[in-house]
Amino acid sequence: MNADQGLFVPLILGILEGLTEFLPVSSTGHLLLAGHFFGLTQPATFIVLIQLGAILAVITVYFARLGMLIRDALTGKAYAWQFALAVVLACLPAVAAGVLLRDFIQGDLWESAALICWTLLVGGVILLIVDRLKLTPKYDDIYQFPWHLALIVGLFQMLSLVPGVSRSGSTVVGAMLFGASKRAAAEFTFFIALPIMIGAFGYDLYKSRDMIDTSLALSVGVGFAAAFIIGALVVRYLLGFVSKYGFAPFAWWRILVGGAGLIAIYFFGQ
Repeated sequence: MNADQGLFVPLILGILEGLTEFLPVSSTGHLLLAGHFFGLTQPATFIVLIQLGAILAVITVYFARLGMLIRDALTGKAYAWQFALAVVLACLPAVAAGVLLRDFIQGDLWESAALICWTLLVGGVILLIVDRLKLTPKYDDIYQFPWHLALIVGLFQMLSLVPGVSRSGSTVVGAMLFGASKRAAAEFTFFIALPIMIGAFGYDLYKSRDMIDTSLALSVGVGFAAAFIIGALVVRYLLGFVSKYGFAPFAWWRILVGGAGLIAIYFFGQ
């Protein structure tokens, strides 16, 4: 980052993170492409650390429901333990793969703009097809997701380790294909995002502890605040938007961004 850019870059990247983290468009893919094409760069660890703002956005919006779940779990309510098991099963595959492949993902994969553009484009086509399928939902209540559906969603979530695939996009597609309604699929991604993103934040913070200085901490703080504010707005209104319009608008956006990126790479190179 150039000195004269000050905190402008982390602010823009924080806004971009908040806008895209919970949409099926790949926040990491957008952040990396913003750096590749527009020079809006920060250290790789910055991208992971500002996700804490998006995590707190979910906690803020769902504070009452999270409190109710914890209370009911502590008092032995079966549905709360069933839901907790579903969340754990949906997180385990991506957690294991993320720890084992962290260096490869944040190295080779994050550096390939062409790969990100292709995954955005292909993922957009897949999301558009799934959104238009005449599926008959069997599960409209996330508290009633059976363990096998949660595990399937977790396996789909592993695909999101490839930049451009999208964590929410992959889990939404997996959940819908195996019986969840559009609204339930989107809502389930909010809850399984919490342990995944908290774990990624803590692990990356530990691995990068020697790289974090005062200037990076300030940048992370600005990006965190922007991601929190914008992320809270997205979480609050996304389910209503999905119930009304489905996922097609996000699919077309992916196709547009991925296609435009590939055209730019073809004419101007990597």
